[in-house]
Amino acid sequence: MTPVATFAALSVPISLYGSSKFQVRKSCKARIGVFAVFGDEGGGLVEKKSQWGALFEVEDPRSKMPQCKGKFLDANQALEVARFDIQYCDWRARQDLLTIMLLHEKVVEVLNPLAREYKSIGTMKKELAELQEDLTQAHRQVHISEARVATALDKLAYMEELVNDKLLQDRSITVGTDQASPSTSAATPPANIVKRKPPRKSFNVSGPVQPYHPHLKNFWYPVAFSTDLKDDTMIPFDCFEKPWVVFRGKDGRPGCVQNTCAHRACPLDLGSVNEGRIQCPYHGWEYSTDGTCEKMPSTRLVNVKLKSLPCFEQEGMIWVWPGTDPPAPNLPSLKPPPGFQIHAEIVMELPVEHGLLLDNLLDLAHAPFTHTSTFAKGWSVPSEESTGIDFASTSPSILVLLSKIFSLVKFLTPASGLQGYWDPYPIDMEFRPPCMVLSTIGISKPGKLEGQSTRECATHLHQLHVCLPSTRGKTRLLYRMSLDFAPLLKHVPFMQHLWRHFAEQVLNEDLRLVLGQQERMNNGADVWNFPVSYDKLGVRYRLWRDAVNRGEKRLPFSKST
Repeated sequence: MTPVATFAALSVPISLYGSSKFQVRKSCKARIGVFAVFGDEGGGLVEKKSQWGALFEVEDPRSKMPQCKGKFLDANQALEVARFDIQYCDWRARQDLLTIMLLHEKVVEVLNPLAREYKSIGTMKKELAELQEDLTQAHRQVHISEARVATALDKLAYMEELVNDKLLQDRSITVGTDQASPSTSAATPPANIVKRKPPRKSFNVSGPVQPYHPHLKNFWYPVAFSTDLKDDTMIPFDCFEKPWVVFRGKDGRPGCVQNTCAHRACPLDLGSVNEGRIQCPYHGWEYSTDGTCEKMPSTRLVNVKLKSLPCFEQEGMIWVWPGTDPPAPNLPSLKPPPGFQIHAEIVMELPVEHGLLLDNLLDLAHAPFTHTSTFAKGWSVPSEESTGIDFASTSPSILVLLSKIFSLVKFLTPASGLQGYWDPYPIDMEFRPPCMVLSTIGISKPGKLEGQSTRECATHLHQLHVCLPSTRGKTRLLYRMSLDFAPLLKHVPFMQHLWRHFAEQVLNEDLRLVLGQQERMNNGADVWNFPVSYDKLGVRYRLWRDAVNRGEKRLPFSKST
């Protein structure tokens, strides 16, 4: 039996090891609790020598395990325990991989032609079947070990950030105390100095929606799905308070022009597309994809041209550049991950400012409370008991730190990223500037979650949300859903209508809340009045957007910085 101490805040998933039988003991009071986990490693190191052995000669870290069973740890001690857990996970993963290599050697031995001389066909089949089963189990263990290492690394980075924040906070308090009391014999500093805390990161999002800043227009924006734009059709849309229309020219390439005829301001989308030109229904004027008027029936043709936008098609989407700066040379890639097939593409016009909609999409902590009739039905909500901390008896002086460490729902992300994953839900999420949200959800069956990370899940749902800023009170939403299972579903008749019905149900659950937010925001309420730890991705989106509005050249959290 080998003890592996695991800090409760990190919850490193060592217990996922398939061949282990664990007994968990908890001890917690007003300080940070530690789980002591005891497991049988099911055989230990592989004894057989191999040509690959030198690659795996890594010292077994279990002999150097911190002695912390039944103890309470401060944040720095817990950090040491977390580092040990990562060393253990790395060692365990190497042993799993070595096991696979040795099993492959056995397969080669069984299939050796010389073995056929003294083994019957039945014996060889039995041995191969046993090896196949062992290989399958070993491969499964490697994937579990990889997931454990990745999760432990992410949570260690999160823990280090919390420790650094605590140290900075203690230092600022000490400085304030020293300034107020230069000598030990001086009077006790005022309470407001001793209890002084660093200012909470916040910003104000209140009042009527202001006009969109020109800098926000200098990006490529998806406006339509390629499948919706046929040769003889057009798609009207609003973007940054202006009406536009996209259609295909004679060469089949899309173009985007102002949705207002130069003659008498008639909406062009009420007309038709003829031979790659859009025709106004009022007097028949026809425009090409670059906005040039090429036909003026009943009068002499004069030089007239509508405003047009740079327009390209890539990976099944139509993109436009509404800004005044030269277009960026590359368009973002929004393809589903490898192995996924697109099952639904849906477009909706929503009466919500696009920033508020993005705030909602980047927040998953609301799902078990808001989406109780759709995809989050039956989701569990983590309780305080799961942290191993008695919050009621914890002294107020450490509640601030504990509330950060033991948030019941966390979004774990690199310090300089716009992507990460939700804990404890198996969901990866990313904000892709300027207005896209990508997420991958691990599922076992519709409406049910599986595992603690997407790596542990057998099947997945991938979602793309594009929130195009139409007007200050309206958003054009492009939604794409992809699956890495059930490929035949996309061929079922009327399945698209079923997906749309489900998507509308989910959005309606959100809309009643976001519309209420929008009404109060317009009346002066701050919709970001008190952000907490699980609001991290939404906060970073707002900081990114503020930086864009200020015209900063190096945007925060971008991959180029």
